[in-house]
Amino acid sequence: MRKITLLLFIVFAAVRIQAASLLIPMDDRQQNHLKAYGIAYWILQNDVEMHWLLNYRGGSFMVPNFKDIENECVIRGVSYEIIPDAKAESILLEIASPEVNMDAVKLEKAPKVAVYSPKDKQPWDDAVTLALTYAEIPYDVVYDEEIMTDKLPLYDWLHLHHEDFTGQYGRFWYAYRNQAWYQENQRNAEALAGKLGFRKVSELKLAVAKKIRDFTLGGGFLFAMCSATDSYDIALAADGVDICETMFDGDPADPNAQSKLNYNNSFAFTDFILSMNPMEYEFSSIDATKTRRIPEKDDYFALFEFSAKWDPVPTMLCQNHEQIIKGFMGQTTAFIKQYVKSNVLVMGENKAAGEVRYIHGEYGKGTWTFYGGHDPEDYEHKVGDPPTDLSLHPNSPGYRLILNNILFPAAKKKKQKT
Repeated sequence: MRKITLLLFIVFAAVRIQAASLLIPMDDRQQNHLKAYGIAYWILQNDVEMHWLLNYRGGSFMVPNFKDIENECVIRGVSYEIIPDAKAESILLEIASPEVNMDAVKLEKAPKVAVYSPKDKQPWDDAVTLALTYAEIPYDVVYDEEIMTDKLPLYDWLHLHHEDFTGQYGRFWYAYRNQAWYQENQRNAEALAGKLGFRKVSELKLAVAKKIRDFTLGGGFLFAMCSATDSYDIALAADGVDICETMFDGDPADPNAQSKLNYNNSFAFTDFILSMNPMEYEFSSIDATKTRRIPEKDDYFALFEFSAKWDPVPTMLCQNHEQIIKGFMGQTTAFIKQYVKSNVLVMGENKAAGEVRYIHGEYGKGTWTFYGGHDPEDYEHKVGDPPTDLSLHPNSPGYRLILNNILFPAAKKKKQKT
């Protein structure tokens, strides 16, 4: 009996030694995709390197097998598989084959994350803060004061809350100017601008936009959704031009503002036409919200497939278990393709509608990614709507795109192939 027990111990020990890797699948066998990103971030926080297996089972993660990682997966409800060394090696060999569109990218360090947002906003006001909170990824909230006092270099990755960088208070004036919340937001914005030495909110927002531009230029990773995408580019293009009417900044807009725009200053968009009517809930012709005629049941966009070995960056950003993504509305829902610069990489689009949803580009040493729409699991988010409960959407492919961007800075940079 003692010999049998000893033999069993030896067998189990041998199996344990062989089971040296832990695979976190990201295909349909993953019960909580969003929490899985939090596990990946937690692993990096604990100084354990891991592989992101691009295009392998939905962009799975593979890491050395430690009991603490298993336990954390169990606690957070994340599916995982224990695999022996031989299996791990065979996966890496399969991925390395030139015959398959896969690659293994090493993730090395948890990026320091910041969210640009007013301090009085609740986390559920923004899809990214919802995703970070649900995935249990830590982040700091920064706003104009931190930006203007040069705190951005402390971070690797910055998300722009659905801000209005043109200084027009989100163009909510026509519908909400008599609401207490709107009036309070305007008072707070004007007080902050004055505190930081600016005459107008629009001047402060332009200065902030330039600081964010410099953060990207120096190697930062910028991510924005909804109105923070087009309003940011518009603010840069309108540098030195008054595009705000009297109710926004106390004096009329420049009647020749349109002709004075400098599209060379913007990251993503060109040749767009400003909306100068303050009654209109729109910034410019970039956004497709008012012109699109797509029923909710038919509102989808397709992710592009990139070469994992030659184009690892867009491949990382598009990792998913689904390639067709449900559309969703926002103040800025999608970008009309004719206004997107030719050097911008389109990663997701509704080709039939002539609109793009997910775009990416480089600026200096850094990168930026713009994602149209407000909340991937709230089709038509309105002021005052209740927060989205992500525990009801743990496998959301739309939210996965957000979390891809958060892990992207952790990837070991490869030399550019030529």
